[in-house]
Amino acid sequence: MTLDKKQSSDAQSAGRKAKLAIIVLCVLVAGLMVWNPPELYVWIKAVHVIAIISWMAGLVYLPRLFVYHSDSTVGSDTSETFKLMESRLYRLIMTPAMMIAWILGLWLAWDGFGFVGWWLWLKIAAVFALTMVHGYLGKSVRGFAADQREKTARHWRLVNELPTVLMIFIVIMVIVKPF
Repeated sequence: MTLDKKQSSDAQSAGRKAKLAIIVLCVLVAGLMVWNPPELYVWIKAVHVIAIISWMAGLVYLPRLFVYHSDSTVGSDTSETFKLMESRLYRLIMTPAMMIAWILGLWLAWDGFGFVGWWLWLKIAAVFALTMVHGYLGKSVRGFAADQREKTARHWRLVNELPTVLMIFIVIMVIVKPF
């Protein structure tokens, strides 16, 4: 088996495992919602925070991979390794974590706050901005996979700061609730 076929097989296996893990998590969360134990809200909040941490880790790591990938030689082993890392990070970690964060976050906003409060709407707007960054990074993953390198390493260093700034704003809205 060649290296490319092995990597493809490993990627498919990792994809199946990730999908299975998401399905198991969704079934568990749905079961908890049906069962509706008194501590359901805190468990949903815990899973939401775990998803946010996973998503944020990817949002700050992926642009850093792009910094190094943009400096690598097209077609090199290093470049091909970056393609695999970027694709797996985006597809298997970041996107499922984002989906879980959004679904549980909206449920928490509805159940805990009834969507009331300016702080909540500002937080949701900032999370929407994070989602736009996520989409931009996904488009960039596809571009790098096609060996398109339109942006410089400096650009990716700047993009790397966006999720952090948005995260700081979101944490302040959630903890301080200034509005």
